[in-house]
Amino acid sequence: MATELMDALELAYQPSQLLGIPVALVGAVFLSIGAQLQHHGVAKVEAQTQDASSGLSVRQLGLLLARPSWVIGTLLLGLAIVFQLVSLKLSPIILVQPLGVVGLVITSVLNARVSGVKLNRQSIIAITLCVGGVGAFVIIAAIFARDQPVTTQALVIILIILAVVLIVFALLFWFLRHRFKAIIYIVGAGVLYGFVATLAKVVIDRISNQEWDWLLVLCIVALLAAAGLGAYFVQNAYSSGPPDLVIAGLTVIDPLVAVTIGIVVLNEAAGAPWWAMLGFAITGAVAIYGVFQLAKHHPQSNAEAPLTDKLAGSVRESGLD
Repeated sequence: MATELMDALELAYQPSQLLGIPVALVGAVFLSIGAQLQHHGVAKVEAQTQDASSGLSVRQLGLLLARPSWVIGTLLLGLAIVFQLVSLKLSPIILVQPLGVVGLVITSVLNARVSGVKLNRQSIIAITLCVGGVGAFVIIAAIFARDQPVTTQALVIILIILAVVLIVFALLFWFLRHRFKAIIYIVGAGVLYGFVATLAKVVIDRISNQEWDWLLVLCIVALLAAAGLGAYFVQNAYSSGPPDLVIAGLTVIDPLVAVTIGIVVLNEAAGAPWWAMLGFAITGAVAIYGVFQLAKHHPQSNAEAPLTDKLAGSVRESGLD
């Protein structure tokens, strides 16, 4: 085991492979601020129209475009995506994708200050589990992750799995949306965004290598479909849960899905020993457990309505309302 670890550390120390880390961290900052502003915009629209527990209506989606806070938040999330794509070009998925969890800490602090609600002990423990689990995951990934070219066979497998996932979530939302809670929207968005990250890396690599074929077009179409449904789920999650819970789901479930694809389909951890694979499983399970604990114990989960006015007042004072 010691010999394997030393060999892996020697191979892992490749400055070019680590360049994506600071880029991903900057993207996490934009993600956290954008999420806070988007959450405020959704809360304001919902307060002015009707409850969106069964999903935002077309009219409510249109009204979001008139809210400066939501528009600015969307622009910041767009910047976060740009930084994420650059990081994916520079480093393996399983190294940089989990770093978005840094946004969870930033969002938790911002939300506590804006809403005036301090996180309770259980919520802090849950956030620690999320960050600690993902952090340990990244350490293992930094040692054993290797960029691998995406073969045509692997890409077809990914697209087939995504098609099944899209159909399943679309049907669940259509028939069971009245029973959907924030955690369900968050899980759905996290899974879909995990595929978006993977397909984005594939598209970037194929365009860089000038591989213009029908698979590239199919990848772009699938990416847009997953991103669109995922974004709709995120907006609905904002209407039924605090922003740091939404970010917790996205920054834990999203990378774990992308990483699972990277390990199982793309063989990015092909050189990892059995104990490293066990480490991936344990740290991933800890992070996911943290998300569900945060959903269960977050102080705003049962007090969202009274806090809407506080949140609106705070953002109104900043001129972003």
